This record gives sequence, structure tokens and C-alpha cells, in this order.
Amino acid sequence: MSSPVSASLLSDFVEMAHGAGGRAMGQMIEAVFFRHFDNAWLRAGNDAAVLPGLLPGERLVMATDSHVVSPLFFPGGDIGCLAAYGTINDVCVMGARPLWLAAAFILEEGLPLVLLDRLVASMAAAARQAGVPIVTGDTKVVERGKGDGVFITTTGVGALAAGVDLGGQRARPGDAILLSGTLGDHSMAILNARENLSGTGAFGDAIVSDTAILQGLIADVLASGGNAVHVLRDPTRGGLAATLNEIAHQSGVGMQIEEARIPVRPTVAAACEFLGFDPLYLANEGKLVVFCAPRAAERTLAAMTAHPLGGEAANIGVVAEDARHFVRMTTRMGGERNVDWRADDQLPRIC
Repeated sequence: MSSPVSASLLSDFVEMAHGAGGRAMGQMIEAVFFRHFDNAWLRAGNDAAVLPGLLPGERLVMATDSHVVSPLFFPGGDIGCLAAYGTINDVCVMGARPLWLAAAFILEEGLPLVLLDRLVASMAAAARQAGVPIVTGDTKVVERGKGDGVFITTTGVGALAAGVDLGGQRARPGDAILLSGTLGDHSMAILNARENLSGTGAFGDAIVSDTAILQGLIADVLASGGNAVHVLRDPTRGGLAATLNEIAHQSGVGMQIEEARIPVRPTVAAACEFLGFDPLYLANEGKLVVFCAPRAAERTLAAMTAHPLGGEAANIGVVAEDARHFVRMTTRMGGERNVDWRADDQLPRIC
């Protein structure tokens, strides 16, 4: 007789795809974590939980994220700043003001202390940039060969102002879908660092990660769009495709996007074509997806393009009524295709 776990999953063992942000990961979360940890805050399915505060009307936001990126240093960033930015961004996309971070380090025996010092300094600089102190933490060491250098887990806590209500369940038919910039920069920078593809001269200039804190961009979006902004999300693991599918299912809607409107750097597009990757599924670490009412789309997009992180922002599509919750894309050739969850891991260990 099958157990509840084996009946719900395609595999009996953990695979790399279970950490990729796609279909396999969603099935594992549903079959294992939701089944045992089940509560309303977790079931909301957002990047951070909105929790009641101690005082009337007060709300807190809490997010946590683990970072296993390989290599530890890459063009445009490192695992240290990535760990700070990633969790702060998850707090900010809920509309909250980030207050504190906690950090836990798993270190591998033999890691040079000078390298650890560089990573911690980078992480500290990122937290200072956001005005978010790292107030507590933990350190563990595992035997040589069992830790791959450094793994970092960060937890963030923020405060949510009265009247702010954002989340993946709030997308509505007719909402505009705005994207703050080019897709795939982070994943391709990681792959470049692993394989030295730029060194071969195949793709011209080096590709640099988009690792960034979204705090200022989000503040500008909310100041411009106000309560017409319904959903904010940073398309990290699983890329834009996973983000849109998650929100479609959370809100019970469909989506229609336009391939020609989605910005991708020529070097990233060339790398994807050569390697057989789809930019829609590549991770990003400094991009923002915004769902807002159509009446606010023009001014919200203007606020995004005026910010240094949103210079290439674009209106890429619209939310549609669809009981099947499909994400559909009109291709450059004028055809249509379904943008589904990926069942595998296109590029592991990228965040």
C-alpha cells in the first residue's frame, strides 16, 4: 500500500529537481511539508508569512531562505551578499519594511578563514546598505568533503503598515504584468563562472549577475501604484515561468504574456540558444514582477523605469480569466504556447 508521500510524488527519493522551484518542488512541499506543518500562514504560499503582531493592528512579516550557490564567488556577487539580499527581498515583496536578519552558517572543514572573512564582509555590507542589522546567528562545521565550502541560511523579520495587503492570491483578471528588467542574468553568470564560457569568446562580454536589493524599487512602485498594486514577486528559482504559474494557481486565474516584450540581454539570449536553455526558467536575483490594476499600469511602469534597477522595465502581459490557470505566451512568430512548470532542474545550485 502506498504511503501518502509516495502516492503524491513522482519519485521515492530527493532529486535535484526538488530544489529547482518547479513542479517537482511544489509536489514535495505539498506532500511533505504542508502535510506535516499545515497552518494558514504556510498555506498562503507566499515568499514570506504575514503574522499578527503583539499590538492591535500590528503585523509582522517573516521570511527564511537557504543559499547553496556554487561557485561561492561569481561575477556581480557572492554567496554572502546573495544571502542578505535574497531574504530582505522576500520581506520587501510583501510590502513590509525589513527590520532584522538572522544568519546561520554551515562551514566545511578546511575552508580558508580569509575566504570566510570576505564572504561575511560582503554579507555585512549588503545588510548595511539595506539598513537591516544581522542580530543573531549560528555556526556549525561539518567534516571535509561534506559541506562544499559554505551553506548560509538567513531569516528576516519586517513590519507591515496598516492597509498594505500584497500576496500571490490577489492577482485579478485585467491586471497588468510588469517586469523590471532582463531575464536570466544571474543563472548565466553562475554558469559562466563554473564553465568559463566567456573565456572561450563564444558569447562576447562577460555576463554579470543581477544580484541586488529591491527595497528602493519596491518603495517607488508602492508609492506610485498605491493600493492598485496587488502582487509583487522576485522571480528567483524557477524563473519567471515558475513565478507566473505560482501566482496563477494562488489567485485562480490565467495569464497571457508576450514574448516580444520580455527583455533578455543579447549575450544571455546567445548563451541560452547555444546551450538549449529557456530564459523564462532561469533564476534572477535582482528583478521584480509587479501585478497592478490596468488604471495604474502606465504610472507604475514609469516609476520602475525611473529607478536604476528598472531601466529596462516592460509591460509583458495581462491576467486573464481561466479556470485551468494556464500561463500562455504569444511567441515572436505569432503562435501561442503554454508556459508550464518545469519538471526538471535546468541549472542547479544557482542560489
